[in-house]
Amino acid sequence: MRAEESKADTAGGAASADDGQTSSGIDRALQVIFAVAAAREPDIGVSELARSLGLSKAVVHRVVRTLVAADFFSVDERTRRYRLGPGAVSVGLAAMAQMEVPKIAQPYLERLVAHTKETATLSVRYGTQRMYLTQVLSPQEIRMSVRLGPLYPLHAGGSSKAILAAMEPEEISGYLSSQPLEALTAITIQDSARLAGELETIRERGYAVSLGERQQGAASVAAAVREATGRVYGSISVCGPVSRISVGNIEEYGRLVHEAATEISRQIGYRSS
Repeated sequence: MRAEESKADTAGGAASADDGQTSSGIDRALQVIFAVAAAREPDIGVSELARSLGLSKAVVHRVVRTLVAADFFSVDERTRRYRLGPGAVSVGLAAMAQMEVPKIAQPYLERLVAHTKETATLSVRYGTQRMYLTQVLSPQEIRMSVRLGPLYPLHAGGSSKAILAAMEPEEISGYLSSQPLEALTAITIQDSARLAGELETIRERGYAVSLGERQQGAASVAAAVREATGRVYGSISVCGPVSRISVGNIEEYGRLVHEAATEISRQIGYRSS
């Protein structure tokens, strides 16, 4: 009996060691994949990968060689530099096709409503405009309700400014120089220099604020949502009457929407550098 127990324990120990080695190998492969995907250049060498990950060149070389064989990486035989290959593209496209961003965002919007008792929304960018995709309404009798479907400009309102501030610098410059900053209410920002300063503030603190800029009497606090590529997808917001969203709770709501937007971005593939 003791001998059988001893054999069983030995076998179990071997299995655990194998499992640990397998897990370690998968972890290293994932580290390398994410590092190649996040590289600033279109391709990267083994030495750079090893330095950035704190792994030996031998280990990294084994991993990339395996991924090349599986078509997950492509290699330039002349420079010995690696990039994501057709296998990675197939996986990425399949993942994007299966993603339903409103469905992913839904629990985060519900959580925002539970914390703030105000309406929470998800918007998507359409070029120089944006659209509300979905909302979770405030439980309060007097509440904000947005129209899903119409397009809105990017210079007015919390959800719009959050998107505009998260765009690439050249896109922002192009918008400010080419788009009419139409007054939607009496306090819509119409001066491009002033708007540029506002966008810088939004980037620094991580969220946008509007107190009646797009719709009179309506206030919102919003943060940008990014795609896997890093490009801005849209934004989420908490919105309600100006009388309830004020200096006293803007900072708290800003923190909440920024955290939710960061997590939604992560869920749809964005990895911050």
